[in-house]
Amino acid sequence: MTLGHEFGAGAACLKCKDKCEGFELHFWRKICRNCKCGLTEHDVSMNSEENKKVGKLFEDTKYTGLIAKLKTDGVPSYQSKMVTITLPSSAMAYTIPPSTASTVVPPSAHPAASSGATPPTSTPQGHPPQGHPSQGHPPQGHPPQGHPPQGLPAATNISPVKASKVPVSINATSANVVPVPKDVPMKSVTLEWIPPVEKKLAALYIELLPPEKRPVAGTEGAAYRRQQMARQLPEHDQDPSKCHELSPAEVKKMQQFVRKYKDEALGVGDVMLPEDVALVQAGGKAGAGAGAGAGAVLVLVAGAVGIPGALPAGQQQNFSCHQCMKPMRQGEPAVYAERAGYDKMWHPACFVCCTCSELLVDMIYFYKKGQMYCGRHYGDSEKPRCGGCDELIFSNEYTQAEGHNWHLKHFCCFDCDCILAGEMYVMENDKPVCTPCYMRNYAVKCSACQKALQPEAQRVSYGDHHWHAEPQCFKCSGCDKCLIGQRFMAVNNFLFCSVECKKKTMT
Repeated sequence: MTLGHEFGAGAACLKCKDKCEGFELHFWRKICRNCKCGLTEHDVSMNSEENKKVGKLFEDTKYTGLIAKLKTDGVPSYQSKMVTITLPSSAMAYTIPPSTASTVVPPSAHPAASSGATPPTSTPQGHPPQGHPSQGHPPQGHPPQGHPPQGLPAATNISPVKASKVPVSINATSANVVPVPKDVPMKSVTLEWIPPVEKKLAALYIELLPPEKRPVAGTEGAAYRRQQMARQLPEHDQDPSKCHELSPAEVKKMQQFVRKYKDEALGVGDVMLPEDVALVQAGGKAGAGAGAGAGAVLVLVAGAVGIPGALPAGQQQNFSCHQCMKPMRQGEPAVYAERAGYDKMWHPACFVCCTCSELLVDMIYFYKKGQMYCGRHYGDSEKPRCGGCDELIFSNEYTQAEGHNWHLKHFCCFDCDCILAGEMYVMENDKPVCTPCYMRNYAVKCSACQKALQPEAQRVSYGDHHWHAEPQCFKCSGCDKCLIGQRFMAVNNFLFCSVECKKKTMT
């Protein structure tokens, strides 16, 4: 077992370089004592620790889909393995042109190719190649009995499963698939994480993320994911043992808080094709790429409002992103959240926290009052957070200062940790600092007397130079005239009341 204060000890700081003597964890601030940077800014491999943290987050949840993503060998551990994918591969060599609407394609509604047309060489996920018989599909050129002629949309009636007694009609047309030229270069990338779905669908999801945020090993995207994992899912928001000196009453309140958000807010996004979701909800059979993380079979409820696929016959199904309200492109995967309901979907790049607008790391979300939060900002919406230790505050008494909340014992000098209650302090880089530490580490010197300027002292500043606002310091270097409230000219560290004084002194 590795103690919290031993983990990462001595690791070099990637930000401060040689200025930091090596990582040494502050006993309650969760930063390095030497350079004040966090653990993620140091050269420490966090994979195993982060996986254990996320594993504990998912522990004892009611979702079988979440539990399936765990690996239990004593300590729950999140499965976040390196995966290498190739783009595009022969199995994925197709492109889908932009479309303002997506169309549902049930397995039984593939119209035959029109006369003289060349069928595509590859077929999207969940659809067998045209021209080859398969169960429920006649050979190419022989449309099934009762279907309209080629080129016309087919209205297919599919009875919803179990709960719904009302037939649902959906519009079915063939997907517009264009083969990628054979001379397109192949590229293999190793990803530190992909959604737990079939590889082709996962690859499409990754391609829809901003390039700088794709978790490709050794890139800024992988570093971004690790930073967001630490930022969005602080372990001290879920584990009392990671917090500093909680009382028994505070531990109990925190345990109740964790149980509440696991039961009411925590979830993991599902990556699925909107067409497949509509088919499942309408009683059809989704393609093989349907989300593996759903954890439950989608069932239509009679009278439900806003269910994808529930449109009158002959109308085209449109899918739009719940975040940006723009249409989903045909054949591209969307992210669904069970807590929000499967009538809502997001572009992969739009599945973000409503507070910080960052991608929800590994699609882990907290749902509250119609909004998606990351773990950190969900916690902030429920409890005050201490500006000193970064922990949520579960005590009845705390203080507020400088726009932040603080444990009473944590409103301390950022440099020496002395308690500041009733003491004078200075805010430096948004952190409170006691007067002695300010004078020693941050105070500027008077350009005249070379003494440090007290934080409360009246001063005159010009560029990078500062003076006491007193006659003996802020005066003409030629004639000693006091320049407070007067016109002056500055040359290096010298002040002059006139050109004549400047010439007399500088020559």
